[in-house]
Amino acid sequence: MNIPFYPNNIPYLTTEQMIEVDRAMIEDYRIEPIQMMENAGRNLAHLAQVRFFDGNPTSKKVIVLAGTGGNGGGALVCARRLHNWGANVQVFVTKPDENFTPVPAHQLDILRRMQVPVEQAQAIGKVESADLIVDGVIGYNLKGAPRGPAADLIRWANAQDAPVLALDAPSGVDTTSGTVFDPTIQATATMTLALPKEGLRATGVQSCVGELYLADISVPPSLYAEPALALEVEHLFAESEIIRLR
Repeated sequence: MNIPFYPNNIPYLTTEQMIEVDRAMIEDYRIEPIQMMENAGRNLAHLAQVRFFDGNPTSKKVIVLAGTGGNGGGALVCARRLHNWGANVQVFVTKPDENFTPVPAHQLDILRRMQVPVEQAQAIGKVESADLIVDGVIGYNLKGAPRGPAADLIRWANAQDAPVLALDAPSGVDTTSGTVFDPTIQATATMTLALPKEGLRATGVQSCVGELYLADISVPPSLYAEPALALEVEHLFAESEIIRLR
């Protein structure tokens, strides 16, 4: 899978605008959250496969860190895909199953039925090594500094030698202001979704974001053109479902 570079003339979205994209996808276009989540997780797994495993994740040890919302759900889809491709996947979640919102809870149930190991965040200390860490702890709905089990997982990830692949934004970065909270994931690469987020190009954030990729979750270009957003977006993914931003 060839991941092409794309020029820098792509619009960036605030968190408020991304909330509107999600609303319009679901309410106006009837593209359901489970479809968007599947697209996100599939592309995240493909990026892991190509960027970190030279096309073959067989027997690679992957630690997936997942929160209870949509960001965590995308990471759980990625976990399923990499498991299916032969990786040795372990999942650590921030809260018990009953705290997950419905669509991520569905993804978690699938993993449990597949007997992929899923444990609570407090068990992360027993992991001795990894070939890749996937960050799906907190997405664009971050409200202040991560705390509790989410903060524990972030600090654990930052203390490892393994590369970190973040979904949508490194957990701990405010996707509008670019504020870097304590703690924040120090990602090797970040795969953001639909359009890049304003906070990912803020001063001082680059060291947390690492390489920045953009993935398709099937947002119609006509949605961006609606009055609520009034953006002109080209067919970004005509050549590849994942592109790399300069």
